[in-house]
Amino acid sequence: MSRLKLNTAEPAAWRAMYALERYMEGTGVSHKHKDLIKIRASQINGCAYCIDMHTRDARKAGETEQRIYALNAWRDTNFFDEQEQAILALTEEVTLIAGNHVSNETYNRAAALFDETYLAQVMMAIITINAWNRIGITTELMPELQK
Repeated sequence: MSRLKLNTAEPAAWRAMYALERYMEGTGVSHKHKDLIKIRASQINGCAYCIDMHTRDARKAGETEQRIYALNAWRDTNFFDEQEQAILALTEEVTLIAGNHVSNETYNRAAALFDETYLAQVMMAIITINAWNRIGITTELMPELQK
């Protein structure tokens, strides 16, 4: 049995999520940073639909396949700069918030690299993709095999 389509079952909620997504599109967070956040959170959450969508979008925007492939092992590479590392660490801790919350070390590292507005927008980007991941997983959205 297929699961409900949230956009038709509860269109007002869907529109509210899209309003948040539109807000995120208009922030100053760089496209590259948004892509890293979306892919990494989706990997952690296991949202196949979002992983598929956001890796394709990132490649179209110029992200390298090598960096995408190594994203789940970013700490073990030198592929990511200091800002990207801070964003990835924050993404992981916010996504896995039930485990250890967000450490002062991770938060303070990000706060030292970004102004308050950018940091707030990064946090909202992380929160937004986590919400989309939960929608995708709960409703069993499936990516289509590209031929």
